[in-house]
Amino acid sequence: MNRTARLYALVEELRAVAPRTLTVAALAARFEVSTRTVQRDLQTLMDTGVPVRTTPGRGGGWSIDPAMTLPPIRFTADEASALVAALAVSDASAPFAGAARTASQKIAASMTGPASVAAQGLAARIVALPARTEGAVRAAVEQALASGTVLLLSYTDEAGRESDREVEPAGLLTANGRWYLIAWCRARKAGRGFRLDRITAAVPTDEQAPSHDLADLLNGSAAAGAVRPAALVSLAPPR
Repeated sequence: MNRTARLYALVEELRAVAPRTLTVAALAARFEVSTRTVQRDLQTLMDTGVPVRTTPGRGGGWSIDPAMTLPPIRFTADEASALVAALAVSDASAPFAGAARTASQKIAASMTGPASVAAQGLAARIVALPARTEGAVRAAVEQALASGTVLLLSYTDEAGRESDREVEPAGLLTANGRWYLIAWCRARKAGRGFRLDRITAAVPTDEQAPSHDLADLLNGSAAAGAVRPAALVSLAPPR
């Protein structure tokens, strides 16, 4: 078994017994490798963001959070190449770009031979001109959307007017190479679109925001005809 296959197998072995733990010695015996090799593999998984953790002391060992991982997905070589190319060159200032980058690295690490060469060659022929969005702003927007909490913004509009806003995030819109946060603005008592590169500061709060339908907030705006990207349609919850 090569190392890539063993890394996948380690994850599945931990998932099978979660939330219980397995010792390094037990894993080494299972895969017929040294405990040092298993320790190194587990550290690699941890470094790449897989939610494995170690519990020290008597009765301790390694475990994984099954709610935070997915079972193995068997991509074809073409599918893997397309994903690596698309994720590797995603706009570094776009929302969730950090997760996209690590996902690309994980897929690329699992590929070997001609498929790996093809994916790298395709990614090398695609470039992006990123918008300027501060990393702290992007992280705050991501956190507020993921947790469904109110966001405090400092915003500069097209005319250069600055204002502070308290908003209830509903989703993201991408149009003409720009990203917009679509949210209910408490000051305007209406849905508004905030261009991410015009948000000068953003601070997430602990206040849970009411749920807003993204389509309803876009209704009547220039983006009323917005549609989900085809790749995401099957992931959308029923309405």
